[in-house]
Amino acid sequence: MRRLFFALSCLVGCSDEAPPAPPADIAFGERGSLVSPEGKGSFRFGAASAATQIEDQNENTDWWIFTAPEDQGGLGKGKAFVGDASKGYEKALEDVALLRELGLDSYRFSIEWARVEPARDMIDEAALDHYGAFIDALIAAGIEPVITLHHFANPIWVADPRDPECMMGVSDLNLCGLGHPQGGPEIVAEAAELAQLLAEHFGDRVDVWGTVNEPVNYLLAAYGVGTFPPGRTLILAEDTLLGGFVPVVRDYLRFHAAMYQAIRQYDTADADGDGRPADIGLTLNVGSFVPSRDNAVSSEPADVAARDRVVALYHHMFIETLRQGRFDSDLDGAADEDLPEVAGTIDWLGVQYYFRAGVTADPGLVPVLALTPCFGTFDFGSCVPPVNADFTKCVPSMRYEYYEPGVYEVLKDFAARWADLPLFVSESGIATEVGRRRAEHVVRSLEQIARARDEGVDVRGYFHWSLFDNFEWAEGFDPRFGLYHVDYATYARTATEGAHALSDIAHTRGISGTQRTDLGGTGPMTAEPAFVAGEHCSE
Repeated sequence: MRRLFFALSCLVGCSDEAPPAPPADIAFGERGSLVSPEGKGSFRFGAASAATQIEDQNENTDWWIFTAPEDQGGLGKGKAFVGDASKGYEKALEDVALLRELGLDSYRFSIEWARVEPARDMIDEAALDHYGAFIDALIAAGIEPVITLHHFANPIWVADPRDPECMMGVSDLNLCGLGHPQGGPEIVAEAAELAQLLAEHFGDRVDVWGTVNEPVNYLLAAYGVGTFPPGRTLILAEDTLLGGFVPVVRDYLRFHAAMYQAIRQYDTADADGDGRPADIGLTLNVGSFVPSRDNAVSSEPADVAARDRVVALYHHMFIETLRQGRFDSDLDGAADEDLPEVAGTIDWLGVQYYFRAGVTADPGLVPVLALTPCFGTFDFGSCVPPVNADFTKCVPSMRYEYYEPGVYEVLKDFAARWADLPLFVSESGIATEVGRRRAEHVVRSLEQIARARDEGVDVRGYFHWSLFDNFEWAEGFDPRFGLYHVDYATYARTATEGAHALSDIAHTRGISGTQRTDLGGTGPMTAEPAFVAGEHCSE
């Protein structure tokens, strides 16, 4: 009977060709330093979060005022009021168990400036104690803290979004934001004081510090198009782009450098025993950019040049300025201004990869630069058809396409450009409520990182965004990035299929061939329900 079954099955499916070999296992090696020379070849598995996105009742941040309903004294901006977010402040010590359960060895999080210094020069010791207890709990669980000082949020007094044009003048209640001729330098000085305070309090337990998060995205959103507080719109006209936005960028470079220098001076303790008391870097948003025209991939020289300008500005300019101390003040692709105070202020670089997008030179939405990028939801003829047919712009996605090889491409580019700069993927994630889709994202991202490592790129770790669902800035609570699903009625955390996949990898320090067969590769991922139903979302 068995022989007959085999013969019948061959009539419909047998071949002389051998079945394809299963993918090989991938090993990531042992845990080591994220940044020191001795850590080359080692690897970390971690998760990431940001204070404003998870912490409850954070009333002194600009995001509270920016998103609170008008009848509650706010501006009603964005899609949701931040409110209690994910109750990450109240549940901080409980959430350490989630990291331990996953088998992660690192956690990247931010300390909320508005909690530590709710009013200018007024320090909240209880907030410092809270963060100190959280750091202690992480270390006791064998999890290294990686701390970001500035992650998209400010105390209200730094730049009050109720007066974005500073009509009331600079005061201790409103320093009027980056780029202001009087307030900007004061904000830079305040950033240095914050860094000194945190280095003195936590330097005995923390060795890896990040100054700022995604500077290009932050500055574009907060000062370019106004979707983040303080809500300024400076990039759409030539006079405000060069006369208003460029001074903002210059101030933020100095903001980073001031934090770097303060941590270097005041963190003198070697917490992890590697002989280095502090390694200080920043995290950079990156993308896979494609020349485009009329919603198609383009080979037009003008579009290729536009794509190259976006890559130079989005990926390279900020880091090159910090390494060389030379700034491109007219955004023409050539540094023309000395900024010696920022030179040499980067020890490591965190890469944050999420999307693929088109860029066209026709029409030029951004003056001076003569280009139009694809914004996902907003298409000005620059978007390109997705590589994978699973892509959807429907909620709960972020309306951009995740393209697996993009992270490999960026890592290769950065390693060729800055061979001496240790790299780690400090964020990568996907907004979905489909557990298998998130698991596929985890495995495929790590496959591409392993590919880069096999080719000699010094990539030291992968930090998944995010540990649990959170407030996604201007997008509100619809996009869900969490390894743990948050029930916003009870704030219970429930592990997703993505959590299980990453946990298996972290515990074994590798991806099995079975996982790769089941979840890895490239091509269509498990689709969102809206895509399966054939719905086309335009909102």
